[in-house]
Amino acid sequence: MPHHCPSGVFRPLNIAVLTVSDSRGLDEDGSGALLVERLLDAGHSLAARALVPDDIYRQRAVLSGWIADEAVEAVLITGGTGPTGRDRTPEALRPLLDKELEGFGELFRQLSYQEIGAAAAFSRALAGVANGTLLVALPGSTGACRTAWDGILAEQLDSRRGHCNFVALMPRLREH
Repeated sequence: MPHHCPSGVFRPLNIAVLTVSDSRGLDEDGSGALLVERLLDAGHSLAARALVPDDIYRQRAVLSGWIADEAVEAVLITGGTGPTGRDRTPEALRPLLDKELEGFGELFRQLSYQEIGAAAAFSRALAGVANGTLLVALPGSTGACRTAWDGILAEQLDSRRGHCNFVALMPRLREH
């Protein structure tokens, strides 16, 4: 159940969306489209959108550019988080992270379990922070992206939740 800690002021974020897929283009990208629709409907801005094959180095190239871009505050990645040999988004992302936020993956799998049962155990969804940028890697299914947005991200990316959201932490993410 969401915990409300209202601050009253909404701060839109600049969010980039990366789809990782070997089998579809942007026109067939339902997951990325859903994330773009949800973030825009919530009042955020789309900072950038890209689609790359499930190749570690191509993912890292795009992600590194967005991490270095101070205008990009969050990145939502869809695809490449499964257990198959081609699913390598976690391996591409982890070396770029300053800190992994283990609770995100745990919570996502808990929510997924309620919807798809034990198959949720095969998800390698994760989140972390790099250079003050939030990065979230989700499965490539539209349903999984909907679950993540509706169950976690909508609340955590809403500044009106006061100290109870990720936006409240953003000013302190670059502290050393």
